Amino acid sequence: MREQWCIRVPRAGAEQARQDLRSRGLLDMGLRPRQEGDCVLFPVREACEGAVREEFEPLPPPPDLPRHELIGGIAVLQDEDREGAERLLASRPSLHTALYPLGDVEGEYRTRRFLVLAGKDTTETLYREHGLLFSIDLAEAYFSPRLSTERQRVLGLARPGERVLDMFSGVGPFALTLARKASLVVACDLNPGAVRLLEKNIRRNRARNVLPVFSDAARLPAILPWTFDRIVMNLPLGAARFLPVAASLSRPGTTVHVYALEEEEGQFLPAIRDAFPAREVTERYVRSYAPGRWHAVYDVVVGEEERGKRGTGIARE
Repeated sequence: MREQWCIRVPRAGAEQARQDLRSRGLLDMGLRPRQEGDCVLFPVREACEGAVREEFEPLPPPPDLPRHELIGGIAVLQDEDREGAERLLASRPSLHTALYPLGDVEGEYRTRRFLVLAGKDTTETLYREHGLLFSIDLAEAYFSPRLSTERQRVLGLARPGERVLDMFSGVGPFALTLARKASLVVACDLNPGAVRLLEKNIRRNRARNVLPVFSDAARLPAILPWTFDRIVMNLPLGAARFLPVAASLSRPGTTVHVYALEEEEGQFLPAIRDAFPAREVTERYVRSYAPGRWHAVYDVVVGEEERGKRGTGIARE
């Protein structure tokens, strides 16, 4: 037995907790999780909030598997390794397909091309996240499970009854997550494939308060009759140019979450301050993207200051 830090979670939410810990790189894959009453103890690599020390049984060395990301029943490999893909599928009965991306996300619809390395000839799968079930087609619409924790953070900030706008909704992970508290969620996307899957996911999760909109986000002020309490701008490579659009759909007190890929802290603060009378701006690190580049989110609280009197400070977490 070996002593290690661990997180104690209710058994009903154990699988989702395991996925979250693994996606964040915290799960200690060399030790066997164990049950204790109505809870499951997951060993973690380092001390974190809520962690305690417990003893665990070491696991046998894992099989030699290629680097990959799991999305439902699909494994996306980092290398074009057909033999490794076959080993991976054999090691995980829940997987049905192994894919290799043939390029980066590209084009107006932010899609990606894939090569099937092993298993079923498909890019479609079902993905579960915190009690929600999503139909995913990786060739039709971009999707990554890596913002699962971030979606829960934003849900924790939301107040019951909010009116929410998801400007670049994709298949709906932010929209359907926030629908649990919102009175209305407007979910917009320019990609017809993404909107088709979004509509399917709305029905699948019986969300009666999510309104899908097939449109360029730039046209939303001419389409929508509302302003919003919360706006999500999850378009890391292009959200900055839509800041004036978000500003026109907000009001004093609105919170806007602006996601961006950046190379230095505060890189997008000037554009945010130019678009909004921002009462408060908090920048948060979400995850690493590439050497010297990371995924960040700016939480902007809209104020009432006159344009010429806006502040220039920023809080960082």
